[in-house]
Amino acid sequence: MRFIALASDYDNTLATNGRIDADTLKALERLRDSGRQVILVTGRDIDDLCRTCDRLDLFSRVVAENGGVLYRPATRQRRLLAPAPPAQFVRALRARGVTHVGVSATLVATVKPHEKEALEVIRDLGFDLHVVFNGDAVMILSAGVTKASGLAAALEELVLSPHNVVGIGDAANDHPLLDYCEFSVAVANAIPMLKAHADFVTSGECGHGVAEVIEEWVTDDLSRHREVLGRHGLLLGRQRISGADVRISPYGAVALITGPSGSGKSTVTTGLLERLAAAGYQFCVLDPEGDYGDFGDAVVVGNAQSAAAIDDVAKLLRQPGQRIIVNMMRVPLSERPVYCAALLSRLQELRITTGRPHWIVFEEAHHLLPADWGAAQQSLPLSLETALAITVHPDQVSPALLMQVNTFMAVGATANEALQAFARSTGQAAPNDEVSALAMGDALLWQKDRDWKQPHVVSIEPARSERRRHVRKYAEGMLIPERCFFFRGPEQKLNLRAHNLVLFLELANGVDDETWLYHLRRGDYSRWFRDEIRDDELATEAREIESLNEPSASQSRQLMQSIVERRYTQSDNPCLPRFLFSSRGT
Repeated sequence: MRFIALASDYDNTLATNGRIDADTLKALERLRDSGRQVILVTGRDIDDLCRTCDRLDLFSRVVAENGGVLYRPATRQRRLLAPAPPAQFVRALRARGVTHVGVSATLVATVKPHEKEALEVIRDLGFDLHVVFNGDAVMILSAGVTKASGLAAALEELVLSPHNVVGIGDAANDHPLLDYCEFSVAVANAIPMLKAHADFVTSGECGHGVAEVIEEWVTDDLSRHREVLGRHGLLLGRQRISGADVRISPYGAVALITGPSGSGKSTVTTGLLERLAAAGYQFCVLDPEGDYGDFGDAVVVGNAQSAAAIDDVAKLLRQPGQRIIVNMMRVPLSERPVYCAALLSRLQELRITTGRPHWIVFEEAHHLLPADWGAAQQSLPLSLETALAITVHPDQVSPALLMQVNTFMAVGATANEALQAFARSTGQAAPNDEVSALAMGDALLWQKDRDWKQPHVVSIEPARSERRRHVRKYAEGMLIPERCFFFRGPEQKLNLRAHNLVLFLELANGVDDETWLYHLRRGDYSRWFRDEIRDDELATEAREIESLNEPSASQSRQLMQSIVERRYTQSDNPCLPRFLFSSRGT
């Protein structure tokens, strides 16, 4: 499910003349029975609300006093989310002749046109207060306290994300509430400005409008509104010809990114993850090769020495703001599909109850869901809802995953061939015209929501952290044994393992000249840089050194250290210790 909770205003939204009618109550009960939650968000005083509404048991939480009070109906506990109104403010207001003044736990209430006197007192005495309107009612409370801030506190207690909430209201003070929720609804009797601002306006007024939304929600999770929710789309890049922004829906997109090593897959992926994090979406990256060891505020679980416990992953993901990288380096290649299936099962359980993680990312998808793995069909849910798969080998990915892909992206020189292969494997009619060669930073995009019409080239919005992430991982990280460099020598007497570039340079300085030149002449250094460090530019520079006419061991060592130092000791990311080079005079 995408939408897990309803956050609704009370007066003139759920209630008419202060009461919720029988049909609206039945709709709320049906929503609760579907496994979803209802949160009441109102400007009313909590004591007044308890006297007026006899079905507060339907609500998981009540946000009262326009965000100032959080109430738990099950235990009748209340928590103040704002300070009490200053007594001096109330006295000054009454001193100016305002007789209609109500004082509750966190706000002062009056009626129009007394907002004039309220604003004058705030100005003259310098209080940090703001004025909120709800029809003819005027509320004065601490700056920053709104229905949105109150809902945030309620969601924190319920461990839910605003990206999984439908907000509905009718009045001016509901603007912050609707802005905070993923899907915003105004009832038919709402003020014009709120209607113009909302994603959807009901045909029914008050409770009838709420019931209308609930009926559609329980039936199909509001799927017909997917297009309007495109306003949350993640920027992918810009069309190469028109320059128009190209966006991917943060919900409902099952995307595949493919291309050869070094072609820009990680740039596309990292950019999307950066923008997901900036927008507050939760993701879980399944990372077989440890490529995401340093990504923003994401927590990495697992490493080259120990596999992540699936229970630990699930526990961390229960916090809406927590993004997770599951490092699977310790999981043997043959066991990765089974591990992935077990983790997917837990992620689906979480999605049913919380709507999260919003995105599941399969790095090296051919390792996690290989084409020849018979259990893939049973392991994948019928609908992944939202996911991203990255692979060098789309033909080696399970058809069970490929058939769910609705957004295909290819990068690099083989983009046209990859698109044709994907079309064949999924039974789609492949485009007739080939796209001209892609430049670095471009991607070939083909989408189902365009009825699989002609693909177009997108200039990818660059990722900010990609180079830094790559540098830190390979300079000072821990590669699995299969990806390490081994200094063995011509007679294979040595077995010195370098699991990163720091150790590679230390060992390079220490091995004998015969061993160093043996690997140099075989092209082992450039091959390792290309295949395992995944740095084509470094590999190209290394090949030039390897191809020199009989270089000395001392000269070639210096040159090799120099190119590594230049690319991996940037001023903003000094990963390689300077002492490694001091003895060589660099």
